[in-house]
Amino acid sequence: MAITGCGSVLAAGTVDVSGKWQAEFDTQVGRQKYIYEFKVDGEKLTGKATARIGGEAERPPVEIRDGRVSGDELGFVEVMDFQGNSLRIEYRGKIAKDEIKFTRKVGDFATEEFTGKRVPAAAASTAPAAGPDQVRRSCGRRAQRARWPR
Repeated sequence: MAITGCGSVLAAGTVDVSGKWQAEFDTQVGRQKYIYEFKVDGEKLTGKATARIGGEAERPPVEIRDGRVSGDELGFVEVMDFQGNSLRIEYRGKIAKDEIKFTRKVGDFATEEFTGKRVPAAAASTAPAAGPDQVRRSCGRRAQRARWPR
C-alpha cells in the first residue's frame, strides 16, 4: 500500500485517480459534458459525476456506485434519471497519466468511447501573496477564503 500526500491509501501498483476529471463527447442524445470527482481508498473508488446533456442545465451530481481501481484500470456505475426513468451506465477505463480512455455501456442500447482528462490542480504560483485574505487549499477540496490571525 501507498499513502498519497492527501492521505489516500492506494493498493500497491494502483494509479491514483483521485481528483477532478472532465470529458466531453457526442452521443445519440446530443453533446455531453461531464465532471467526475474521484476518491480512492485501496481499490475502492467513490465520488460523483455531474453531467450537462445538450442544451440542458447542469444536472445534480450523481454518486458513483460499485467503483473499483486495480492497477491502471477502473470501473464504476452511474445511475442517472433520464426523462423520468432510471438509467444504468457502466464505465470501464484504462488510465494513462492524466487521461482515462473510457468505454461506457448505456443501458441496453448504446456503447460509447471517449477520453477523460484530469483537471489540473491550482498552481501554487497563482495563490495570492501572503496576507490576511490568504487562500487555503487542501486535498481536492475547493479553495476556501480564510482570515488568518494577524
